[in-house]
Amino acid sequence: MNLLTLILSIVLTGCANVAPWERGNLAQPQMELDPHPLQSEIQSHNYSSREAAPSHKSSSGGSGCGCY
Repeated sequence: MNLLTLILSIVLTGCANVAPWERGNLAQPQMELDPHPLQSEIQSHNYSSREAAPSHKSSSGGSGCGCY
C-alpha cells in the first residue's frame, strides 16, 4: 500500500493546470527538447561520416578517416 501511495504521489504531482496566459512562455523555442534540430542533424551527419561510425538513420558504417 505504501508503494502505491508513493507512486501515485509522484505521478500526480507532475500534473498541473497551465493558465492560458502562461502557455506562451511554455511555447518558446528554448523549451523544446532539441531547440536547433537542423543544426543537430548536420552535426550528427558530420560526426558519423568522420568517425566511421554507423549513422543514426542506417546500420551501414561510415567511410570517414576521423579527420576534418
